[in-house]
Amino acid sequence: MTHSAYIDLPPLLSAGGTVRLPGSKSISNRVLLLAALAEGTTEVRDLLRSDDTDRMLEALQTLGVAVESLGDNAYRVTGCSGDFPVKEAKLFLGNAGTAFRPLTAALALAGGNYELSGVARMHERPIGDLVNALRQLGADIEYLGNEGFPPLSIRPAILAADVAQVRGDVSSQFLTGLLMALPLMKQTVSIEVVGELISKPYIEITLAMMERFGVKVERQGWQRFVVFGGQRYQSPEVIYVEGDASSASYFLAAGAIGGGPVRVEGVWKTSIQGDVKFAAELAKMGAVITMGDNWIESSAPTSGKLNAIELDCNHIPDAAMTLATAALFAEGTTVLRNIASWRVKETDRISAMATELRKVGATVEEGADYIKITGLRIEDKGFKSVCAHSSLLAPRSSIDTYDDHRMAMCFSLAAFGAEGIRINDPNCVAKTFPDYFAAFAAVTKAVPVIAIDGPSASGKGTVAQRVATELGFHYLDSGALYRLLATAAQRDGIALEDEAALASLAGRIDIRFEGEKIWLDGELVGDELRSEKSGAAASKIAALHMVRAALLDKQRAFRRAPGLVTDGRDMASVVFPDAALKIFLTASAEARAERRYKQLKEKGMDANIAPLLQEIKARDERDTQRSAAPLQQTPGASLLDTTDLTIEQAVNSVLTGYRRRAP
Repeated sequence: MTHSAYIDLPPLLSAGGTVRLPGSKSISNRVLLLAALAEGTTEVRDLLRSDDTDRMLEALQTLGVAVESLGDNAYRVTGCSGDFPVKEAKLFLGNAGTAFRPLTAALALAGGNYELSGVARMHERPIGDLVNALRQLGADIEYLGNEGFPPLSIRPAILAADVAQVRGDVSSQFLTGLLMALPLMKQTVSIEVVGELISKPYIEITLAMMERFGVKVERQGWQRFVVFGGQRYQSPEVIYVEGDASSASYFLAAGAIGGGPVRVEGVWKTSIQGDVKFAAELAKMGAVITMGDNWIESSAPTSGKLNAIELDCNHIPDAAMTLATAALFAEGTTVLRNIASWRVKETDRISAMATELRKVGATVEEGADYIKITGLRIEDKGFKSVCAHSSLLAPRSSIDTYDDHRMAMCFSLAAFGAEGIRINDPNCVAKTFPDYFAAFAAVTKAVPVIAIDGPSASGKGTVAQRVATELGFHYLDSGALYRLLATAAQRDGIALEDEAALASLAGRIDIRFEGEKIWLDGELVGDELRSEKSGAAASKIAALHMVRAALLDKQRAFRRAPGLVTDGRDMASVVFPDAALKIFLTASAEARAERRYKQLKEKGMDANIAPLLQEIKARDERDTQRSAAPLQQTPGASLLDTTDLTIEQAVNSVLTGYRRRAP
């Protein structure tokens, strides 16, 4: 269920299907800038539309570059032959490192007056190494805030040097920015990399894209790059953007955790993106990986269990984050090394990952450039198959995402845990994959729910219990939660009209079901919950908005593998709107009064049909007229009138309806 502040992902049983990937962010922004710097007009197809690419498009248009949308993620960019028409501009680039770093380099060599700024986090991301290298070439750049960090002021300068040094151990985007900008200079220029170059596959993307636009770079190992003078970018006329290999990692991991097969289209074995190698590392954890001309597919290990790995992640810095969450479902301790670059990304990803992994029960150790993750022991939880992962994790946790799209997407995998997962600020995925959660839902199967709603004494509780027993599912009598809350309120002297106090109490009480036994705050509750007095009190407090909201998470927590059958008033409409089967079970008021009369008599309790009928009609009136989740047949629910049906017939009707929908 989506909210403005979070999204609740239900507990997942399995994964399977096909996903068409959005375009690569890294390739998209490189191609846009190169097309703008080139001679001629370039049609860019399959471009990623995201926050990062939107910032690049806006910046190029501000600089006077003609950009025309052709629809269907295609754009026509008319190049400026290395000479931006607008020589004075202020550019806001959000948190888009793939736009900020290359534009800094290009504008430093472009002979204009420019100011570049971003969001607060962008101003915390280092850029000093790139600025130092550009200054060596003669660029005139000033820090407008803290030394070594954006925002920046760029002025025209005399560019005469032919050698620049740049550190390679902080971010490969510094080297990428330099390489892409150097053809703006007339002379041959060499770049010397100081220290170990991280994220080498991203430099390979840069070199491959530059070559597509007619500029070749001589690479002397990974320590020296030479861009010969006299080269200018030339439009390839049409260029296609590969699917994003980093985004592919979440779906491939889902296939490995949830059974699969899950196929991602848009990447393949020979893709130019380094993160395509994620598939090989996932295979080391036991996943079954197959590849085709335009796709990669992942399935669960033949053993049914993922294995922990120890890995140098320099070659897949972004996709390695997905291995960290996959480690929750692996036997042993996973160690990811050489990930210092995580510290200077959209957030400090090592610290953030460690914090959030601990929330879901993992044991985590973090260092300057590594992280160790030990998930919960599978055998301790009676794990029997890949689809039983729902017993692995702690109760639903609320994951903070730090305005980092990859944190949000990585932790969607934790929904294979016992009670699903809550992802805070899910809209941060717009940076690279705006439709991520819809795509993820399309290839995953949640723990099924059969939701049976209906009026009082319609028999829905009896039917629901028997259906649950027949299928081996868990059972939730939602009405019992309201009766228990009313009981606790009366115990604590809280008036049934005190909405705020009741909502607060709802968040504190401990409720436990064991078969037909019900426990309230550690005490066994008896048949008094089924009395008319208890039912009337429950009906009264169930009409309170704050109370219903407070009990929502408690009700959803009952959703566990292999499935749940639940009955109530708003199970299908509010609590489980994605239920696999929705039933509105009813009967005439007279039939319901007679059933309640027999039920009370069998328990040795006093009963009279006339007042029972009167009370049922009164409750129907209250339940259908209340403003909070009024009793009604929700769209998509099947009507089942049991006035003339036996319990067995009603149960069989529900089972038949479910089995028709079940895969």
